[in-house]
Amino acid sequence: MTEKERGFGLGASIALTLASAMLWGVAHLAAERRKTGVGLMALHVLLLAGVLTVFTAFSTNLLSLAVQPRWLAWLTVGLVAIALAWTGVIVWSFVLVRPPRPDKVGRFLTTALTIALCALVLAPTVYAARVAYLSRDVVNSLFTATGNSPVMADDPWNGARRVNFLLLGADSAPSRPGVRTDSMTVASVDVVTGAATLFGLPRNLQRVRLPRGPARDRFPWGFTGSDPQAPGLLNEVFQYAEDNPDMVPGVGRGKRGPALIKQTIGDILGIPVNYYAMIDMKGFAEIVDAMGGVQVTIKDSIVYGRHREGLIPAGTRKLSGEQALWFGRSRTDSDDYVRMGRQKCLLNAVAKQAEPMTVLNSFERLAAATKRAISTDIPQDLLPAIVDLAQKVKGARMRSLNFVPPLINTAYPDWSFIRRKVTEALNDRRSTKAATAARTPSPERDMDDPVNLDATCG
Repeated sequence: MTEKERGFGLGASIALTLASAMLWGVAHLAAERRKTGVGLMALHVLLLAGVLTVFTAFSTNLLSLAVQPRWLAWLTVGLVAIALAWTGVIVWSFVLVRPPRPDKVGRFLTTALTIALCALVLAPTVYAARVAYLSRDVVNSLFTATGNSPVMADDPWNGARRVNFLLLGADSAPSRPGVRTDSMTVASVDVVTGAATLFGLPRNLQRVRLPRGPARDRFPWGFTGSDPQAPGLLNEVFQYAEDNPDMVPGVGRGKRGPALIKQTIGDILGIPVNYYAMIDMKGFAEIVDAMGGVQVTIKDSIVYGRHREGLIPAGTRKLSGEQALWFGRSRTDSDDYVRMGRQKCLLNAVAKQAEPMTVLNSFERLAAATKRAISTDIPQDLLPAIVDLAQKVKGARMRSLNFVPPLINTAYPDWSFIRRKVTEALNDRRSTKAATAARTPSPERDMDDPVNLDATCG
């Protein structure tokens, strides 16, 4: 049957091309290619059913797949294949039902419609493939391909009841080289329930006992740093290890600091530190800008800038990256402990406000900022298990214990007392809400309820 005999006019051609874009095979049936039409319809229905099944029945596993480079690569290939097949069907359908040659206007309009439909299919696919590629790049850049020990498929935690993550906030200044870990928190998470306890250590902890070996041999009476005129503080240990290779023999640059700070803080708390993640505050500002700002409620106005040239007024405000950086840094009219609290609150607000649409809208900027701002030793093989654990943590109870005055004396810490309090906190599974309320304000806090997005930060 020829095109003229079929008699497809402009209206029919447009309708059939549109219908074939939404359900493959419609144009083929109209052109009396019944077997091909039915086959394309069946294939399209199966494809849609498969996609719906993945996004419904397996929705809980999608995040785990999103942090696995191999699956991200397959996702990219799959998306491109589907898009090419879809555009192929659209073009094929157009060829079958386009108006006859003499109808130049009809041919021009249906051709334009076909091109638009193909672009409508290809554009989101190209974007999704780009996101998948960037995600794969971020995972490969941030996380090591293999861990120090093999990850067991049936038990990624290798029989451990708890896993401990050291979370570091690093800052630098023009007046000094390197970075200082001004925010140090260990998150101890129950791998079964997701219940987490946060242990915060102050930056100005002095006379820190370093791990046995070359580090303790150099500082047998506690860390004193490189400046004999100033006390050595806990926040200097990371950079000191980086600058002095003999502190951690056999460990390369970029890994000496993490290795020593993990061992040191693990010894202080009396628990093993399994993994660390560090965020650089300057890179953190880029992340905030990529998100379009972060909203916090400020209790007291914060001095803004190195020369006190501005002020962040009290109230609920959306901060830019630079404002958020100064909000977390400022010590004016406050102390280190207030600053620690603001930094933790700020990080929490960013985590809570990183909604899927916000992330997708600025994904490329966020990916670039994340690669510059974050470093970690978490292996890629463990990422699916960490994603699953994070889902448990969201719905579980969280407690916090900060080792700050008056609970401890930062100049002369009682190490046995600190370890005893850590043991008590990890072994106490009863609610301590009433006891905590009776001691308010206190370094020990119970956080049963989710943290408000607009939590007061300072």
